[in-house]
Amino acid sequence: MKTIFIECKMGAAGDMLMSALSELHPDPEGFVVRFNALGINDVRIERHKEKKCGIEGTHIRVFCGETEENEDMHKHSHEHSHEHEHGHEHSHEHGNGHSHEHGHSHEHGHSHEHGHEHSHRHLNDVEGIIRALPVTKKVCENVIGVYRLLAAAEAKVHGSDIENIHFHEVGTMDAIADIVGVCMLIDELGADRIIASPVNVGGGFVKCAHGILPVPAPATAELLRGIPMYSNTDEGELCTPTGAALLKYFVSEFCNMPLMSVEKTGCGLGTKNFRRANILRVFIGETGGNTDEIFELSCNIDDMTGEEIAFASEMIFKASARDVFTSPIYMKKSRPALLLSCICTADKREDVVRAVFRHTSTIGIREYKCGRYILDREEKQEDTKYGKLRIKTVSGYGVKREKPEFEDAAKAAEENNVPLFEIKNEIIRKRS
Repeated sequence: MKTIFIECKMGAAGDMLMSALSELHPDPEGFVVRFNALGINDVRIERHKEKKCGIEGTHIRVFCGETEENEDMHKHSHEHSHEHEHGHEHSHEHGNGHSHEHGHSHEHGHSHEHGHEHSHRHLNDVEGIIRALPVTKKVCENVIGVYRLLAAAEAKVHGSDIENIHFHEVGTMDAIADIVGVCMLIDELGADRIIASPVNVGGGFVKCAHGILPVPAPATAELLRGIPMYSNTDEGELCTPTGAALLKYFVSEFCNMPLMSVEKTGCGLGTKNFRRANILRVFIGETGGNTDEIFELSCNIDDMTGEEIAFASEMIFKASARDVFTSPIYMKKSRPALLLSCICTADKREDVVRAVFRHTSTIGIREYKCGRYILDREEKQEDTKYGKLRIKTVSGYGVKREKPEFEDAAKAAEENNVPLFEIKNEIIRKRS
């Protein structure tokens, strides 16, 4: 299975992710040409080879006209009440019944870093820009999907609704460029799945549109809800809202690097210098199977009948246990008893625990956290001389096996008046 692994030991920012993914691309300069041909509001990118702590990597620079933009680390914060040389006041209507007064002025030839044309864009403004781009339908849907995650997070932290949220930093053209670029690269790389390490969010404080906020910024924290994250530095913001939204949208699993045969490594460089190398690495290669974590819940029972145990097992299965089984044991005074074991995922533990207590006589449950190796699974329908059968295939770690779905095989055997094993043999004959 073709897999991209994103290493988030120094967080994740949109420009760094685009830079790193470009190094995995077989034609990175061709990607730059295609991106610049999109015509995103006078936006263009340049790809540069640079070094951080002696490590060479890529830094993609985003330009609006001739001015370089930078969304990384919330560099362009946008406070209400800027004061510059020629003071004047004006208000921005945001379409939700109120305006923001900004006491600020513009010098002739002022830096884009402060201005950004006051990009207080709503979601429909951003979607209008995206839908006008000459990209594939899939890329367009992915870009809009990422922005909808951003809008939902902003709405949650500001107590508003998604349509009335106006974007500050993530509504600027460099952030739009980062998201479009990442979506294009992921589409062109064609990986079967994307996984990432737990996310280092950084520490300390960050200056952004609404003031000085603790790291992770509220929108970033909301986007990373349910995703493993940590902080081991106070050097500043390592994971931006844009980076968090891209991870949340594309990553199917957050874990340590799996067993994989790496074909290529990409290194994206950040703009700031820290004590440690400000880099984001990505890896692409083949994984021969997966790993995950499951929980085993168990208890000893010596006072329930076989019928009661059978009913309890059925109810525990309905509570989303992956497996339920019993083993004969002897308890104190050599009393025969049963060990009831339930396998479940982390998010279903509480449901399974409640079911065990409700339907058995136990007063205590033991819990074990287990790692496991699992094969990749695929199911497809196939025509045979005995009719259509669902064929289940498992592969990985040098193994590949196939067999017909039992219910389909049993039905075909009954309808054709043949032994069940003949259905399995038919699949083997078709493969030989």
